[in-house]
Formats: sequence, C-alpha cells, structure tokens
Amino acid sequence: MSETNLREMRVLEFGESVSCAFAARLLADHGADVIKVEAGEDGWMRHRGPFPAGISDPERSGLFLALNTNKRGVQLDLDSKAGSHELLSLIDWADVLIHDFRPARAKELGLDALTLEARRPDLVTLAISPFGSSGPYADFHASELTVSSGGGWASLCPAATGRMDLPPLKVYGQQCGFMSGVAGAAVSMAIYSAARRTGVGEYIDFSEQAYTASVLEQAIPLYSYTQRVATRYGTRLLIPWSIFDCRDGQLFLVCIEEDQWERLTKLMGNPEWSSLEVFSTSQGRSENHDLVHGFVQEWLAEKSVIETYHEMQKYRICAAPIMGPAEMAESEHLLAREFFVDVDHPGAGRLRHLAPPARTEGGRQGISRGAPVLGQHNDEILGGGLPIRTSIRVSEGAPLPLEGIRVADLSWAWAGPFCAMNLAHLGAEVVRFESEGRPDLYRRLPLHPADVEKTLNTSGMFAQWNQGKKSVALNLAEPQAIELLKDFVDTCDVVVENFATGVMDRLGLGYGVLSERNPGLIMASISGYGETGPYANYMGYGPAIPPLTGLTMGTGFVGGGPAEMGVSMPDPTAGITMAFEVCAALEKRRESGRGDHLDVSLWEATAVFSVEAWMDFVMNGATPTPQGSRDFAMAPHGFFPTRGEDDWISIACKSDEQWQALSDELAPELGDDPRFRLFSDRKRNESELEAELAVRTRDRERWELSRSLQARGIAAFPAMTSADLLSDPHLEARGFLEAKPHPEVGIRKHTGIPYLLRRRPNGVRKAAPVLGADTEEVLSEVLGYSEDEIRALSDSKVLY
Repeated sequence: MSETNLREMRVLEFGESVSCAFAARLLADHGADVIKVEAGEDGWMRHRGPFPAGISDPERSGLFLALNTNKRGVQLDLDSKAGSHELLSLIDWADVLIHDFRPARAKELGLDALTLEARRPDLVTLAISPFGSSGPYADFHASELTVSSGGGWASLCPAATGRMDLPPLKVYGQQCGFMSGVAGAAVSMAIYSAARRTGVGEYIDFSEQAYTASVLEQAIPLYSYTQRVATRYGTRLLIPWSIFDCRDGQLFLVCIEEDQWERLTKLMGNPEWSSLEVFSTSQGRSENHDLVHGFVQEWLAEKSVIETYHEMQKYRICAAPIMGPAEMAESEHLLAREFFVDVDHPGAGRLRHLAPPARTEGGRQGISRGAPVLGQHNDEILGGGLPIRTSIRVSEGAPLPLEGIRVADLSWAWAGPFCAMNLAHLGAEVVRFESEGRPDLYRRLPLHPADVEKTLNTSGMFAQWNQGKKSVALNLAEPQAIELLKDFVDTCDVVVENFATGVMDRLGLGYGVLSERNPGLIMASISGYGETGPYANYMGYGPAIPPLTGLTMGTGFVGGGPAEMGVSMPDPTAGITMAFEVCAALEKRRESGRGDHLDVSLWEATAVFSVEAWMDFVMNGATPTPQGSRDFAMAPHGFFPTRGEDDWISIACKSDEQWQALSDELAPELGDDPRFRLFSDRKRNESELEAELAVRTRDRERWELSRSLQARGIAAFPAMTSADLLSDPHLEARGFLEAKPHPEVGIRKHTGIPYLLRRRPNGVRKAAPVLGADTEEVLSEVLGYSEDEIRALSDSKVLY
C-alpha cells in the first residue's frame, strides 16, 4: 500500500450522483477524511444495485458499496432545525464540499455560492451537476443518458456501423458520471492545495455535459476545421479497425501506423491479396475496408482468441480480446499489479473490489474501510464535537492553483497531451518537447482547414488537445538533446510522458536518473498496460482498452453483439486520472519534499469505470450483455426519432408518475394501456413501448419536445452532434467554447474548460503552439543559452 499524507484534508460530500461520489472517493483514497451526508433512506445509489441474487437491499447495492469506500457516513433530517444545524457544523469543519444539486435546490439548502462564500470564504466547493450551476440548462432534469446525449457522445456510438437507421447509443454503465468525477476531483485537489496557502476558497461550477463534449476525440476539430460532422455510421480512415470473430471468442484489432499493417500481413504469411496495389496505402485500405476486413476475418475465424492476442502483441500489433469481469479477475497482469483488494462491509460482508487506478513508488493506494451503512457514524460525528476549520484570509482573489509549477510534456497523441493540457488549464507552465523529424501523430492527421496551407501546425486534432502550452523543437535522436532535456527537467516539478514502457529508460531519461538530479520531481507515466507486470510491453491504444474491461461486452444493441464505444475514451480517462494524481502528488510533496513516479495504465483507469459489471460479477457471477440504451431500473429509457434527418431525442422516465406525464404529452391513451401502466409492465413489453413512442415522437421537433418534457419533470434532451455543440447557447453562455487566435489557422472554435471559477481566472490562456515556437525563449530564459549557442544547436539539428 502506498503511503498517504493527506490526512489533514477534510471533505464533506452531499449528493446522489456518480460524479459526486466518485470525486469524493478519489480524495478519500489518498487519505482525506471524507464524511458522506445522506438525507434519507431513499437514496438513488443505495437502491440502484446490483444486488446479491437480485434482492434489493440498501446496504448491499454494488454501485454504492464500490463508490463509497474509505468514507464515514452520517444521516441528517434536513427538515428539522437540528439537521440543518448539523449540516452547518459539517460545513464549518470541511476544507472541501462536494455536492451535485441543481441551482434552485442548492440555494434552498444554503449550498449556493453566495451563501457559502459569506460563511466560509476559504472553503473549496465543487458543485458538479449535469449542466452546471449556471446557463440556460442549469435547472434541467437529467440522467446519465441525458449527459451522454447532451454531451455529444451518444451520436458517435456505436462507431462506424454504416447504418444511419440505427439510433444513437449510450455506452454501458455510468461513464459520463465517472469521468466527470475524476476531472472534478483534479480541480478540487489543486485548488484545495492553493487555498491552504492563501486562504482564498473557490466555488467550482462543473458541468458534466461540457466535460463530455470536451473529450469527443476528432468530432469537434473535424467540424471546426473542415465543416464535416462526425457520425456513428461513417467509415474509418485507418483499416483494419474492427471486432473479429475467432473460434472461441472475439478479438479487437487496429493498425494505426503503416509498419503495424506490414507486421500484420507478415504474421498472416504475406497472403497474395495483401500485395495488391489497392491495399498499399491507408487511403486504399479505407476505401476498400469491407475487403480488408473480410480477408482478416477469414484468417482469424479458426484461431484461438487468447493465443492470437498474445501472438499479435509479440509482433507489436494492437489487439485485445473481448473480455468480461470473469476474465479480468483471472488476468495474470492485473493480479501482478495488485488491482484487486478484498474489502469487508458492515452490511454486505467481504467482497473483492477494484483498487484505486494509480500506482506510485510506494505501491497502490489502499482501501482501509468499506462503505458506511446508513447513519453509521452519527454518534461519532454529530452533536457538536467536530473541530472548526479556521483560515487566515490573505487576499480577495488568487492566481490559478498551479501557477509557478513547471511541466515538461514529453507525450504525444492523446492521453499524455490531455493530462498536460489539463495541468495547463490549472495554471501550470507546460512546455512540449517535440521534433519535426518525428512529429506527433496528431500533427500529422489530415484535419486541416481548406483555406490554409497544410503544415504540421494546421491539424485540428493537435490544436484541440494542446491548448495553453509552449513548444520546444528538440531532436531526441541526438545525445546533446538528451543532456539539454535533463538540464531543463532539473528546473521542473513534473514530467508527463506516454512512451511505450521502457523507452524513457533506454533514452537515459528514466525516473531513477532524473530523480537523482531532481529529488522533488514527479514523473507521470501513462501507458496502455502500466510500467510493471507481465504485459507491460504490450501495445495498448485507447480503442483497444474497453474490450479488456467488460465495457465493450456490455455496449451494443439488444440482440446484437459487442460494439465499439464511438470515442477512444480510455485516452482522456487515463489522462485526467493522471492529472488528478499529479495534483495529489504535488500536495504530498509540499509536506514531504519528495517527488514520486506515478504509473497510470489505460486498462486500469478505464476498468474502474466498469464497476457495475464488476460488482454484479463478484456478487452474482454475472456477465454484461448488450442492452441498447435501456436501463434495468427505468422505462422508457433510450433514443427516439424526431423530425429531421438523423435527429433524435433521449428520454429517461424514472417513475410511474413520470411515465404518466410522458404519456399525457405524447399520447394519453398509452397511460391507460395495460401493457405500460406500471414499470414492471413497461419492462416486460419494452420493445412494443419503444415502437409506440417512436411513432409519436417522429413528427415532433426535437428541441420543442425536449422543452415540453422538461416542463413536465422528465429528463429529455436532443442527441447533440458536433455542429450542435459548437453553436449551443448554453455552452456559449458558460464560456466553454474557445476561439483563440492561431498564427497559421486563424480563429477556430475548440472546446475549452468544463468548469467555471469565481475567484480565479477562467478560460484557456492561448491556442496550441506552432512547433518550436518557444524554443529560443525557453532555452535563453530557463537554461541561459546565448543566441550563438542556440543557433549552433539549430544548425546541428539538435533543435529540430
């Protein structure tokens, strides 16, 4: 177990959402004292399940048990004066408050920004909700389905179906809630650390919709830079890329680079068809993807999925078997990395949990206590015995929390750059080191505006994921460049890298070397499988990770097979997880003076988001199966066609009362139909229910219908596309859409920061850098190089 030293951190959690609970749990995993407030016995998560043998029990809900480890819990009656007084006492005790209430309810409870700032100006509040605490949609009713729809993810899922008639699809589980929770924890951790030093608290207005919209891979730059709308029925540019059938299972396979395609055909025995001119380029393979996939499928049909997986990895080909929780539980790699931990629960007994997602030099953070039973710690906590937190107010405002922190960004593609970009959003000085000789994959992707000359600086993919950074051109193939980089790292607080495992050591830039020179250095290493374990050297691009976690197995249409998620979500998931871990490590360093080597794998960071499937497995031995966008606790729950080409609306009915309101709006006769009257009736006749509703939504305009249903208290929202998001009045009102000037592409829209601050600056500070734009400035101002020295390094291709 990793040593923790955040025991002084006090966190008060009050809410019902996955994002709220997971943000608090991540802080608890690092040793924070987290008190969870529950206001009644009917909390959503306690009644969500999964339950042992399917028998509902609020003390044995798998989702609740998984998201509330390492916490203490109290139950308050907020309708009483005593309960309200206890809540105020808890607020006075806390350093950080996390809640998920919409603005009107937050104000009723005294949890709005003005009330909290007046009472506790040093308090850090994370107000995390589907649409945030401000903007036109702030009080909208919402669920996970709503956020997936409103954030644009569902319109991209499942990927590359080639079928426009299929509806958008929600990915298995609570993915938007989980990833928003990690991002919320990261900004809370950073600002908590700053507030301790300055006495200036903060009210973080966090939107889950905005965060989801901020991680849509190529969708936003594709539209902003080329005016093309990404869809779930388009064609892949890189082929092969699909799920294939083997004799004993299914295998995901993708070839991103040309050399990977060459290694695949070599493994296949260089079949005659592979030498045809039509398959000699990535464009040719994309245009003839059906043929390529057909040949690959024919070759794989009689092969063992696990044997082929390991054989492909030996050839450095990115492949992954479609696995469920049972296969995860037996993985020699996850077992070697201590990814499972047995936890005793007062109400549920001993269960095996997924461990926290990061490893450090000291090991992995542990789980010291199971989730609390309802009101378990009332006697211990309530009654006036809590110490009040006092703080000296230094100033009215404050800089961004990571101001003064320097980060060397040695990463490329998405996971590492996304981590570093989020550190830049928090105020860190982030300096990319890159070379024209081996440019970032995203600088090379062909998403260029038609009206500019195409260069390594004009791809929208690079521009989206590298905002707020500086760039130094450095050719690491030259020994002198390695020494220069070491000198720069001596001045740094953090290094972010996502090279294949072992590359940093081979370059002479391993943690042992760098930390000996700079003992306070925090190295953030992101990789597909992690820095240790028997599969540490396996290739793990983001799209190949969900198959390993059960998420692919549970995603897909009813009656169909596993489907891709539409977005390579493991990349930003690992990136934002690492950003959180860096913020925690920086706070620990202030106490200890020591740096750390942080190890986050895409596999583990993503697997913790599959917790519903995992808990159902450990409780019941269950395996996830595709259920479309349906939900076992709600009906109707899914996407329905509306007037217009590929226009859809998401609808989630949480109760029989909401069903009556929905039927009153669409077709009153359905409310009395015995097939649909009760929830159990609707689940039993769900296909008929969906067909009846589709007939009635088809002629309605999506926004008009959404607003009508919202007025009736129903979570309904259009399925947004990238074009919708970039013109969305709510996101515009929140300042989420950024358009910073760039020297080569001019002004283009990008997604920005998904939260708003009240006492610190908001917004992205600058556009992504031109390659090498800051070389002279960094070398002269940080390392003291003269103009002549810089010119000589440039002439010798060290700076290149």
